[in-house]
Amino acid sequence: MKRTRRRDEGPREPKASADGKTLEIEGVISSVLAGTMFKVKLANDSEVLAHISGKMRKRFIRLVIGDRVRMEMSPYDMTKARITFRIG
Repeated sequence: MKRTRRRDEGPREPKASADGKTLEIEGVISSVLAGTMFKVKLANDSEVLAHISGKMRKRFIRLVIGDRVRMEMSPYDMTKARITFRIG
């Protein structure tokens, strides 16, 4: 039986994505900036600047303060990220 994660469980550890070049990490949107940019607070209390991926923009996914999101981040620049999924 496969165990599924519940919503109230804490954030996952950063892990490499399928292509092996990016890290997947979760965070909470702390502020909304102009031009579909967001400040996202991570579990270690640091903030990164993130923008929406093209598929989320195409599907008109709305993001507000307090939403949990999954992001892709380059291991070379840990201050910027791309939001790929809205958890809730």
